[in-house]
Amino acid sequence: MSQAISPELREWLVSQLAAGHSVPALRASMRAAGWQDSATDLALAQLEAGFPHLEVAAKTPRTHMPGPDLEGAPLYIDAGDRRVQVLHTMRHPRVVVFGNLLSPEECEGLIAAARVRLARSLTVETRTGGEVLNVDRTSEGMFFERGENDIVSRLEQRIAALLRWPVEFGEGLQILRYAPGAQYRPHYDYFDPGEPGTPTILKRGGQRVATLVMYLQEPEQGGATTFPDVGLEVAPVRGTGVFFSYDEPEPATRTLHGGAPVLAGEKWVATKWLREREFK
Repeated sequence: MSQAISPELREWLVSQLAAGHSVPALRASMRAAGWQDSATDLALAQLEAGFPHLEVAAKTPRTHMPGPDLEGAPLYIDAGDRRVQVLHTMRHPRVVVFGNLLSPEECEGLIAAARVRLARSLTVETRTGGEVLNVDRTSEGMFFERGENDIVSRLEQRIAALLRWPVEFGEGLQILRYAPGAQYRPHYDYFDPGEPGTPTILKRGGQRVATLVMYLQEPEQGGATTFPDVGLEVAPVRGTGVFFSYDEPEPATRTLHGGAPVLAGEKWVATKWLREREFK
């Protein structure tokens, strides 16, 4: 039976070439996903005919990314309704640690609203585009819709101003609770281009390009956000946040990160993922 070349498949192929992946890598991914060689050849031939210069252009990195304005090495940034501190910066990976990002009242409000809706945290299943339980992630969590309540809406506007990225390009705010012993082993937040379920995920807003983790309640011990590739650990201090961006879905971004086990007490965090275009 012949396999149809859908617009979604073409979009996925274009996005993967734009991310720097080679045609042989795309061919191998399609074969692993069950595509026949004849359909793969046709899809790649159509792509080459429609975009003869795409492979050359694909090697150009993104020129527009979310992030704070650090021109002049500021100690504080005006985020609209709040003066946010700049506590720590790194260039590669691109990491910025913010202080005074949330008030104690905002932290408590988000925890109270989320507590009654907690469930075992899931991870994105890039083989299918769905979500699954993962032994590497032992927290509980939930998602707020964009603008679901006053605190969420206010925080989303603050993040948009701070990181200079539209509210509409953000996923819903995720709240996570880590009890003693809970952790999230090191992982990447971008969607693996080589997985067959990735095209389905990308239809909702394109690739993830940045993450902001905000600490709502600090544990007594443990629970740092770790970046193993560069030996960085960010302490989960209430009201602070750690931002990091990744301009391509590649380990070369050095954005491997995790949540170290909580050793005592509870850690609550809010996570905002930013997409390359409007998230629907």
